[in-house]
Amino acid sequence: MYDVLDSHSVLEVLRPVEDPELRKSLVELNMIRNVKIDGGKVSFTLVLTTPACPLREFIVEDCQKAVKKLPGVTDVSIEVTAETPQQKSLPDRNGVPGVKNIIAVSSGKGGVGKSTVAVNIAVALAQTGAKVGLLDADIYGPNDPTMLGLTDAAINVRSTAAGDILEPAFNHGVKLVSMGFLIDKDQPVIWRGPMLNGVIRQFLYQVEWGELDYLIVDMPPGTGDAQLTLTQAVPMAGVVIVTTPQTVALLDSRKGLRMFQQLNVPVLGIVENMSYFIPPDQPDKQYDIFGSGGGSKTAAELGVPLLGCVPLEISTRIGGDSGVPIVIGEPNSAAAKALKAIALTVAGKVSVAALT
Repeated sequence: MYDVLDSHSVLEVLRPVEDPELRKSLVELNMIRNVKIDGGKVSFTLVLTTPACPLREFIVEDCQKAVKKLPGVTDVSIEVTAETPQQKSLPDRNGVPGVKNIIAVSSGKGGVGKSTVAVNIAVALAQTGAKVGLLDADIYGPNDPTMLGLTDAAINVRSTAAGDILEPAFNHGVKLVSMGFLIDKDQPVIWRGPMLNGVIRQFLYQVEWGELDYLIVDMPPGTGDAQLTLTQAVPMAGVVIVTTPQTVALLDSRKGLRMFQQLNVPVLGIVENMSYFIPPDQPDKQYDIFGSGGGSKTAAELGVPLLGCVPLEISTRIGGDSGVPIVIGEPNSAAAKALKAIALTVAGKVSVAALT
């Protein structure tokens, strides 16, 4: 037991408290800072590894319990901040200046709600205070401007000595760049691979992203040029694979997942979207329209985590069409809660990978 209440005794009593995901001491990780003593009042700063820490309340509670064991402590005040770690660099791939973590959201086939998941993850992370960007890499079918309420937005282009720089649009706390800003609404993009490669690299390196904790990349479906371009251009913190419980979707998701593994991109896990349908007039019922259990079974077979299951609700479609993502428009809905939990889990996995 410590006889003197000072910063040293506070740090020592906090030393056994660990980050639940990293399983290391908060003190050793330099997550406890600015310890101050004023009579019996103890205050300090807890620096988390992500603003989206899913275990924030538990860590704060453990810290308070530990410090209150010290004799003479009458009050414990904890200021919580975050410093998102930078993902590990690779010698053959150039990171995007100012961007700490690049996370792809991909799928084996279209129509599984990949963009819905990507947009809502981005907005959910921004709601926690993280600095977030969204790169719409689905060049042939750019839907993210609609889903983020930026249909009428335009990207400004600045000419510099190094070339043209695009200024992303912004809404709901998320910076967005998309092919949808550069073409007319009904104009098709009829390009071969090299042109696709060029515009994705432009969206990576010639956009004024600024300082970002996370850059979410909404990939096109499949295993083609866009996926190869991204994985070969930049170091990636990981990829989220989106599927439905339907067998044909699962078959394609397995191929997409294996592709990223072969390209040495960490697979953060699988999201099972449209897991079941919740009727708006009977919220206590659910119907397995696309089958059930496919996501968990596939995740277990492939040895990757199941990040979460997102139900199919009419409000999800309404939010996507109106430009108000469901995590904002219907935050208490089952789908919004699932998507928020997935976003927090993804952020936690990225931080653990960066620090281990």
